Amino acid sequence: RSDWLKRVSCISVLFVFVFLKGLVLGVYAKEKEEAVPQFTNAGETFDRLVSGKLTELLCISGPPLKKGKIRLFHGLHQDFPSVVVVGLGKKAAGVNDQENWNEDKENIRTAVAVGCRQVQDLEVPCVEVDPCGDAQSAAEGAVLGLYEYNEFKQEKKPVVTAQLHGSDGKEAWQKGVMFAEGQNLARYLMEAPANYITPMKFAEVIEQKLRSVNSNVKVHIRSKAWIEEQQMGAFLSVAKGSDEPPVFLEIHYSGSANANDSPLVFVGKGVTFDSGGISLKPSSGMDAMRADMGGAATVCSAIMTAAALNLPLNIIGLTPLCENMPSSRANKPGDVVRAKNGKTIQVDNTDAEGRLLLADALCYAHNFNARAIVNAATLTGAMDVALGSAATGVFTSSSWLWSHLYEASILTGDRVWRMPLFEHYTKQVTDCPLADVSNVGKYSRAGGACTAAAFLKEFVTVANWAHLDIAGVMSNKDEVPYLGKGMAGRPTRTLVEFATRLSKDKQSV
Repeated sequence: RSDWLKRVSCISVLFVFVFLKGLVLGVYAKEKEEAVPQFTNAGETFDRLVSGKLTELLCISGPPLKKGKIRLFHGLHQDFPSVVVVGLGKKAAGVNDQENWNEDKENIRTAVAVGCRQVQDLEVPCVEVDPCGDAQSAAEGAVLGLYEYNEFKQEKKPVVTAQLHGSDGKEAWQKGVMFAEGQNLARYLMEAPANYITPMKFAEVIEQKLRSVNSNVKVHIRSKAWIEEQQMGAFLSVAKGSDEPPVFLEIHYSGSANANDSPLVFVGKGVTFDSGGISLKPSSGMDAMRADMGGAATVCSAIMTAAALNLPLNIIGLTPLCENMPSSRANKPGDVVRAKNGKTIQVDNTDAEGRLLLADALCYAHNFNARAIVNAATLTGAMDVALGSAATGVFTSSSWLWSHLYEASILTGDRVWRMPLFEHYTKQVTDCPLADVSNVGKYSRAGGACTAAAFLKEFVTVANWAHLDIAGVMSNKDEVPYLGKGMAGRPTRTLVEFATRLSKDKQSV
């Protein structure tokens, strides 16, 4: 009987633990020093449910909560043994023109992420999240904040499921979950070791993900033979240095009611590992170059999210995938290669390989009567030097395209900053002794991000093209509070929001 009682007791404890829930509630900054805490609607409802105990405890437990800070309370309600109150900052802060983002949304993402991580530390398996007046941003904060790449670790943090608290904003919450899961897919691909995410494996992961979310998606995994048929000599010149065969991944999402509507074409650089080739990189930090396919990861993840959202527009994704390795077959400094459009390229630095892949992919993108072509690439260290991790650098001659990208980034908090495409930089890559164009500017490192963009422009003839250099936003240390340390998956959500805006803009281009 004693053993039986112990067994029942253990089962009861386990049952209670499995169904334990944490609760994250928001509180705004006080407008006046003597004022009582100003909770969100969900916070006020819960405070009434516990007869004002939450207000009482918050007042006596310390100074007013600052933005992004938390306070943890236990035993307030039987359904929620642990309640985390998070500081949301000033109420209705709106768009901060100095920071170029919506401050309310960013505050919610940060606060919810911090609150959810606290629940995770308590090893509580489920957390209900206050929508905080913007359920999409709350969902993004929760799902992004709880993500961690731990595929090869035996000891893993407990999995925590985030749910919306209450019924206010269910549709927006689900949209936020999809936005965040898209970015987390990009983070997964970028963080994974290069011996696991090879060009073929990358393509297979994307194919599997896309086919599971929408039947209006076609995926073509093009082989080396196809690449050769397309005369993509620049791309092949990089790939030949590695034993891993190159892959050209082509995705077609048909979301528009009219299959003939001009598509938005995304192009992403897909170097699954970049050693620098013969122009070998320093060994320190080279492991991070497993994420040099960040452009491919973000555009493919954005298309997956667009398909999950059933966005009413056609999107095509093009990602040349290969490794850049040193070998007896690899490009040598001074070699001349021929791109798909017939232009010759002098390869003065084999570590400026991403633009060679993109040159051929951009030429191929012109086959689709694109409404706009947007490429993303971890292209230059110079971009990191210029902007750091604050924003993605955007090079475009199209004010229409820039406007949509900029407005999208204000909503997502994953910012963009416009960079110059002056003729000044074009002259530095076209003044070349052996070929039509050089893959580096003649003044070495000066304006490196700008000369790289000028190089790409030589392979574009459409008016609405934008180049996104995402090298600076490739990884996160602690700059973005709701992203953990590691590969960032940026700017996936901005690309999704951009596509959403284009789906509503009926302007003929």
